[in-house]
Amino acid sequence: MFVKLPKKLYYSIGEVAEAFDVNTSLIRFWEKEFNVLKPKKNAKGNRLFTPEDIKNLELIYYLVKERGFTLEGAKTHLKEQKQQTLDTFDIIRKLERIKAQLLEIKEHL
Repeated sequence: MFVKLPKKLYYSIGEVAEAFDVNTSLIRFWEKEFNVLKPKKNAKGNRLFTPEDIKNLELIYYLVKERGFTLEGAKTHLKEQKQQTLDTFDIIRKLERIKAQLLEIKEHL
């Protein structure tokens, strides 16, 4: 899964939850569980996620939802092998985009 969000400096928790097709409560839960997620908060206390937060959320989603890691397993994996996982994840995202483009081309043939 790759998330499609418009390029912005900050995203609301609602936008993030919708992009990942999950509840806002799951985003808040992951924020508490994973120290790599550090959204800013405005004066009202609303969370504002940066593009870096989105990338980390994509990685967490990939490990937990797609690879089937437990939360503890995902935390350990992020601590011990974050760069390797990021490299692999980046390759997978690129391949998914290429696949989507190829399917789009196929539809137009």
